[in-house]
Amino acid sequence: MDARLHRRRKVANGLGLAVSAASMALGLAALAWILATLLWNGLSSFGPDLFLRATPAPGTEGGGLSNAIAGSLMMVTAATLVSTPIGILAGMYLAEFGARSKFAAATRFVTDIMLSAPSIVVGLFVYAIAVATVQHFSGWAGTLALSLIALPVVVRTTENMLALVPGSLREAAFALGAPRWKVSVAVALRAVRGGVVTGVLLAVARITGETAPLLFTALNNQFFSLDMSRPMANLPVVIYNFAMSPYENWQRLAWGGAALIALVVLGINIVARTLFRDRVRA
Repeated sequence: MDARLHRRRKVANGLGLAVSAASMALGLAALAWILATLLWNGLSSFGPDLFLRATPAPGTEGGGLSNAIAGSLMMVTAATLVSTPIGILAGMYLAEFGARSKFAAATRFVTDIMLSAPSIVVGLFVYAIAVATVQHFSGWAGTLALSLIALPVVVRTTENMLALVPGSLREAAFALGAPRWKVSVAVALRAVRGGVVTGVLLAVARITGETAPLLFTALNNQFFSLDMSRPMANLPVVIYNFAMSPYENWQRLAWGGAALIALVVLGINIVARTLFRDRVRA
């Protein structure tokens, strides 16, 4: 009886491993196919014009994505500068000061909702409060939408990382007479800074390719502009518009922009998961 049960368990284990391996292989094959197609069509558009020239007018040849690259870079950078300090401070409060309070529980609930909310909902919300009220689109509205998407990622990552810090480390700092705020900043946060930085990088990777919020906030601009108070070109919206157009050169630029975003996001994820991997484990 024991031998028969052992054989059944081995068969079930082998079947489970085979199904898991097949599922992983199928997922990796699909991902490799998508990435290969994207790079095959996108890398051919890479060149000096892609980074130095603005988007072309309809029916004209040439052009590039310099205005869209600059707009995306400005909005993503501004959103990161806004969401990072707020998210880290909120995560520190949830983990170090108000861990069991009702306010912290409500904050966690709202953060979880924001994590799972579709980005288009965030875009519509920002449109209602920051675009419709002033009657024009702007880069600042796009920055606000991206900040609201990145913020919950930073909050939850910071809280989860601080929860991994051993209590004995805090107790040792308290025994030396350090105040609570200093223990939180100089001891607990420093111990998990690699994990917090990883969370920030993953948040940046998430907002880099968001299209829906920017359609309702920053919209687009055919010309090169650094004025964040006006409509601003950005890669996701330009890719969306150009991919749907009948112009062949626009479609080539859309492939190039998509490949550029894919490479940037891939690079950020590789950095986040390798450069800081050992620090997170520590």
